[in-house]
Amino acid sequence: MIREILEYPDARLREVAQPVSDVTAEIQALVDDMAETMYAAPGCGLAATQLGIAQRIFVVDCAAEDEPSQFLVFINPEIIEKDGVQTWEEGCLSFPGVTEEIKRAERVTARALDRSGKPFEIEAEGLLAVAIQHESDHLNGVLMIDKLSALKKRMMGRKLAKAKQEDARE
Repeated sequence: MIREILEYPDARLREVAQPVSDVTAEIQALVDDMAETMYAAPGCGLAATQLGIAQRIFVVDCAAEDEPSQFLVFINPEIIEKDGVQTWEEGCLSFPGVTEEIKRAERVTARALDRSGKPFEIEAEGLLAVAIQHESDHLNGVLMIDKLSALKKRMMGRKLAKAKQEDARE
């Protein structure tokens, strides 16, 4: 089922997600809905908090359109190592029509549970590293606008307003 994605400045985007105590059929159904919602948007990552659900879950798929799916589920994720610095032109499904250059770690190691509740660890770089950091931030109530200078925040506010006006015309 495709769910509604919350858009900034919805206060629920600032909620800190709670750990998932048990990977139940209900959690797996939520993961399936998150995947369907992310692909329909379309995006390469989605956190449960973006759906108004304060659970520590996110999904990512950073494969290009012409590549096979690289769908990953992260339940109760932790970033256990960060290395290097990269700047990436990031977008966010909660900030439709807006992208900004954001500095993040170049490489990360993360630990989480998969869709079936099995623990795994992953080393990532490039877009996948960015997506893991971006979605982890969502689970902590941190949004990409928080990573910007005051001037960039004002500019992003204008871009958002313009994007919403263009959507309203369509």
